[in-house]
Amino acid sequence: MLINHVVVNASPLICLFKSGFDDLFPSLFNDIVVPEPVSREITAKGELDFAAQKLISLPWIRGVSDTDVDPRVAAWDLGKGESAVISFALRNPGYWAVLDDREARRCALSLRSHCIGTIGIIVLSKKRGLIQSVGETLKKLQNAGFWISETFLDEICKKVGER
Repeated sequence: MLINHVVVNASPLICLFKSGFDDLFPSLFNDIVVPEPVSREITAKGELDFAAQKLISLPWIRGVSDTDVDPRVAAWDLGKGESAVISFALRNPGYWAVLDDREARRCALSLRSHCIGTIGIIVLSKKRGLIQSVGETLKKLQNAGFWISETFLDEICKKVGER
C-alpha cells in the first residue's frame, strides 16, 4: 500500500509526539497536511504544551487553512478537526485521512475516502522496516496515553506475526 499524502487529525499527532514516534510521519509520507482546526486543537493548551511545541517546530508539517466542511461530512456531526480532515481528503483524493475516532473513520469510509489510524501507521512502519516491533511500539504508545485494550493489542500482534 503506497500512501504519499496524508491529512492528519490531532490524536494521531499527539500520541506519536508524546511517544517519540513522530519521525515516522516524514519517513512514511511525502506530504503531511494539518488543517487549521486541528492546529488550533493541538495548540489550545498554550505554547508550553509539549504537543503544541512539537507541532510548531516541525518543518515537515504543512498547515492549511482550506477547511470548509463538506456538507456530507457536516451531516455526521463530528468534531471540527475530524470534519476538516475528512473534507480536505474528499476535496483532494490523493490524500489519506489519518484518524483514530471510530465515527470519523466510518464517515470517511462511507464517503469513499481512504483513511488510516495510528495503529495502521505503526503496522505500516513495521512493514517498511522503520520499527522493530509493533507490540513494543504500541506499548510505548499506551504509556504515552494512547488507549488500546490488551486484547486488541494481542490481536494486532498476532496479525503481524509477533505472537
